[in-house]
Amino acid sequence: MSEAIPLRPRTSRLPRTARRAQLLEVALEVFVEQGYHSASMDEIADRAGVSKPVLYQHFPGKLDLYLALLETSCDTVIAGVKTALSSTTDNRRRVQATMELWYDYVADQGAAFRLVFESDLTSDPSVREQVDRVIEESASAIAEVIHEDTGLPGAASHLLAVSLVGMGHVGARNWLSADSSLSRDEAVQLVAGLAWRGIGGFPRNEDDTNQGDE
Repeated sequence: MSEAIPLRPRTSRLPRTARRAQLLEVALEVFVEQGYHSASMDEIADRAGVSKPVLYQHFPGKLDLYLALLETSCDTVIAGVKTALSSTTDNRRRVQATMELWYDYVADQGAAFRLVFESDLTSDPSVREQVDRVIEESASAIAEVIHEDTGLPGAASHLLAVSLVGMGHVGARNWLSADSSLSRDEAVQLVAGLAWRGIGGFPRNEDDTNQGDE
C-alpha cells in the first residue's frame, strides 16, 4: 500500500493570482496521479491547504479546473515551438531546437505532458479541442517557415509541418514510455537528423539568400 501524501498546512491569504497558480500546481499532481475521473475536488482542496469554497471561488467545477490546467500546458508547448523557430535563421538548427523542445517537455515536465497527451478524458470535446490545438498551432508555426523558405503551397507546407510535429511528440512519448536506454541528447540527435534529412531535401526559394542551413 502506497504511503499517503502529506497534506499541505492551511495557508494564509494569498493574492488571487498566486492562489490560482498554487491550486493549479496541486491539481496537476492529483490529476496526473489519479486521472480525471478518480480525482476529487475535496482532495485537491485538502492538499492545497484551502477550504472547498476557496477552491470553488477560483474554479466552479472539476472540469473547469482540468481545462485551465490543460490550456496552460498547451500554451507552454506552443510558445516553446515558436521560440525554437525564432531562435535562429539556420533551418537545420531550427529543426534541432524544435525536437529539443519536445524531448525537454516530456523529460522535464512529464506531469504536464501526461495531462495533455495521455488524458483519460479525451472523449470530452472541450478536452479534445485543447489537445488538437497543440498539434495544429505548432504545425501552423512550422508551416509558415516551410512556406516562406520553399515556396511550397500552404496545404503542402502544412502537411509537412504536421508530420514533423508528429515525429517530435510521438517519438518523445515513445522514448519516455519505453524507458529507452538512449539518453535525451542521443534521442534528440537521432530524430533531429532524420527530420532534417527529410525536410532539408526541399529546395529553397531562389530569392532566399540565407545560407545558414547549408
